[in-house]
Amino acid sequence: MHADAVVATTRTSHHHLQVSESPVEGAVKTETLPFTVKIVHEESQLAKAVRIRYSAYNRHVPEFAQQLWEAEPYDREDGSVVLIAESKLDGEPLGTMRIQSNRFKPLNIETSVELPDWLRGQTMAQASRLGIGLGGIGRMVKIALFKAYYLYCVQAGIGWMVIAARPPLDKQYSDLLFTDVYPDLGYVPIKHAKGIPHRVMAFDVPGAEKLWREKGHPLLNFVVRTNHPDIDMTDRGMPGFRNPLSVANSLHAMEATPG
Repeated sequence: MHADAVVATTRTSHHHLQVSESPVEGAVKTETLPFTVKIVHEESQLAKAVRIRYSAYNRHVPEFAQQLWEAEPYDREDGSVVLIAESKLDGEPLGTMRIQSNRFKPLNIETSVELPDWLRGQTMAQASRLGIGLGGIGRMVKIALFKAYYLYCVQAGIGWMVIAARPPLDKQYSDLLFTDVYPDLGYVPIKHAKGIPHRVMAFDVPGAEKLWREKGHPLLNFVVRTNHPDIDMTDRGMPGFRNPLSVANSLHAMEATPG
């Protein structure tokens, strides 16, 4: 998403928001959104996330979308979480994203490309399976999901955000100030995306605020200087990188086992 597009999104969407502005430059303000962004904790939420994921992919890559009818193993694995954006009005899913850390196993992108030396040994989290519904609110949902991704990384002590994006979506990440992992490599086929060529990019989490400030990027205000109570990344399992779905399924299995 272009930096200017981010600015336009936050401005034109203000008719959706209840805004409490602070008169002090740089101070935190609070905005409430017409939707929530949360970590998926229940199978019913995952089903909604899968539904919006399939719908989004079916619009752009219908052949690949046929593989996304159902949840994937990564959705329930420890080290991963699925995010879902839901309308406050009717609970309908508006967007989703999956975040996978390298706490327990290499990122799934590493099955397709060998990461460079400067990323080896680093804590990383990969965003994938981004799906946004139709409608004008989709732009705000996308930026809110990015903020949730960033907050997850900050709270979990992740050093690098890593993504693989097909064209033209890669331009959005470039405008969010992600940089190419291999500037001269171009697009590489990604195994978990049916071999579709993607651009592999990374973002330095600890350096984000300084970078956004130096570039005068609108993400500084939206991500850092604005409190969004509707973006709720609190999760009891996150310090240990447990997936809430795997925890819930383990508890259900124990309850079902005869004593």
